[in-house]
Amino acid sequence: MTDFRFIDDLTRRLSDALPPGISQAREDLESTFRGVLNNAFERIDLVTRDQFKAQSDLLERLSTKLTELEAQLSELRNEPSQDG
Repeated sequence: MTDFRFIDDLTRRLSDALPPGISQAREDLESTFRGVLNNAFERIDLVTRDQFKAQSDLLERLSTKLTELEAQLSELRNEPSQDG
């Protein structure tokens, strides 16, 4: 998911860095900058910090649960059979 605020801010900074003599072309260049940045960020498939944090938290919980389940399985395997 693309963060359009970031792209808008970067586009504005690029436009502000243009020399004063080409101010007539500023709107066209801003549009071009925005299009190029959008395409570049879409291609590299970035995620937001919040999305990354949520996935990291989920992975940590799953890892903890897996460790707990492995310990339970080990305990069950080591218990003597109650049938005999």
